[in-house]
Formats: sequence, structure tokens, C-alpha cells
Amino acid sequence: MTLRFSRLTMLLAGSALLCTTLSAQARELSVSTVLSDAFPWGQAAEKWAELVEERSGGELTLRVYPNAQLVSGDQTREFSAMRSGLIDLAVGSTINWSPQVPELNLFSLPFFMRDYAAVDSVTGGEAGKQVFAAIEEGGVVPLAWGENGFRQLSNSKGPIDEPSDLEGLKIRVVGSPLFQDTFEALGANPTQMSWADAKPALTTGAVDGQENPLSVFDVARIDQVGQTNLTLWNYMNDPLVFAANQRVWGSLSAEDQDLLRQAAVDAGEWEIAMTREEEGERRAAITERGVDIVELTEAQHMAFVQATQSVYDTWIDKIGESLVKTARSDMAAN
Repeated sequence: MTLRFSRLTMLLAGSALLCTTLSAQARELSVSTVLSDAFPWGQAAEKWAELVEERSGGELTLRVYPNAQLVSGDQTREFSAMRSGLIDLAVGSTINWSPQVPELNLFSLPFFMRDYAAVDSVTGGEAGKQVFAAIEEGGVVPLAWGENGFRQLSNSKGPIDEPSDLEGLKIRVVGSPLFQDTFEALGANPTQMSWADAKPALTTGAVDGQENPLSVFDVARIDQVGQTNLTLWNYMNDPLVFAANQRVWGSLSAEDQDLLRQAAVDAGEWEIAMTREEEGERRAAITERGVDIVELTEAQHMAFVQATQSVYDTWIDKIGESLVKTARSDMAAN
């Protein structure tokens, strides 16, 4: 009886030790993202978490914190918070991170990348490698690309198909000096404010318009706050970046690093494809809700390009002339 009890005790102790060891091996990392999984951006983060848990057998898990929760809603602080270690991982916007990494303004140069082929040429080319190197020099490890999409222009006043239509319009823009310069060059009155403040301002007419990707316009139902005119002008693109804090990245085994990076690449490719495939459906849904959509002709597009040419003179040096030239070469080669 005593022998059986001793064996049972040893068995239970061994099981407890095994559970403790497995628990010690399991690790949870935080992931910051600005939008929830109602949007492709948030879905990219959730897909990353899903792939990591599946491929690691649950030994490595990612907990997604949407709506910039980890930085109290201030999305412009996300990169700094990740660099300092307050955030382990993020799926972040090139716009939001550009104050800390000036090279990311490459994607915000007005009318620089006309279509998705141009974007893919840059992110997948030599310029993309240089941008990733700049992010890493800034204290964060970039892993893969995602996509928030081309930003389109909406307003409550009327159709916009030439620069003069923007004269005097109050347009809500994100907190980036490059956006300020772009809309001032077009004769508009750009107003920087958070998205939390933007919807009430659009509702009351305190601002006349805003710019966002088609997915955001659709999911957030921006047409419900008086935005009944939408111009598809692809004036800039906002790639997303899957990234990690350097200390956290360095604490992972080589195997876990490979797993985390490949899961990010796969999640990014999945999200990019999904975002682009859904654009036709979103456009149809927006039209059905009574929004008038303008798509620029070649001549109209060139009028906007010429009107914003002065912005290049201001920003090429800040971004890096060599990087801009490399991006042009990447696009020309493809």
C-alpha cells in the first residue's frame, strides 16, 4: 500500500513538473494595431496571431490590442512605445510611424505611386529593403508588409475632379506635416485631428471632407456623416508593417524568430490580397448607399500631379533623394 502510494505521489509530482515546464515554455506577446478586426488592418493582426498559435502548437501566442489601446488611443506614439518596450509587436501604418522614421514618408508623396503594381515594385524592391533598414535603425525590427490601401477623398460639398474644387475646403487629415503641405498646395484648408474627433466634426460640418482608404470609408459608414461625394484619386498609399521590439526579438530562439517572421509574411500576403479583392464590392456597396463617385481621367490626374509638384521640392531631402530615386527605378523596372 505504501509503495503504491509512493509511486502515485511520484507520478503526480512528475505530471505537475511537466505542466509547469510546458507553462514556462508558453509565451504571450502583445500586438498593437490601430483598427479593430472589423477592418482589414485589424484582420491582418488577428491572422498573424492565428498562424503563430497554430504553428507553435500554442507555445507562442499573440494577444491583439486594437484601437491603439496600448498607447491610450494616440496612434502616433505607437512606434516610440514599441521601441521602448511598452509594446512587443505591432501591425503599424507607415503614416503613423513616419515622424520617427522619415523614410516612411516615401509612401505619402502625393501621386508618387499610381497603382498597386507600383506599390508592389517599391515594397518588394530595393527601396523596400532600404525602408526596412531605416525602420531597424530606428530601433524596431520590421518583418513583413501589409496594406491599408490607397487613400481616397470624400466631402459634403460636391464632386471634386480638379484642384480648384478643393479651394477653401476644410479637409480632415492625419497628423503628418506632409499631408498638411499636400492639401495646402491644392488650395484646401487641412485640419489635423484624431479619427475620434473627425466623425463628430464631419457630422456638424466643422470640416467638409476627409481622406481614407475605401475599406475605412465603407466599414466606418462615412457616408452617414454627410460625405456623399467620393473621389477615387489614389493620391497616396499606406502600406502596413509587421514589426517587433528589438529586445523581444532578440529574446526569441532562432526557430521562433523564423516562425514569427514567416507567419507575418503569410498574414500580410493574405491581407493584401483580401483588401484588393474586396474593393469592387465595397465600391458597389458605397454607390448603392447614394454616394456619388468620381474617378479621374488621365488629364484630371495630371492636373493634380502638377498642382502638388512643389511638395516634392520640400520633402525629397527629408525622405532622402537616393531613396526616392531608388523607388522610381523599382517602379520603372516593373
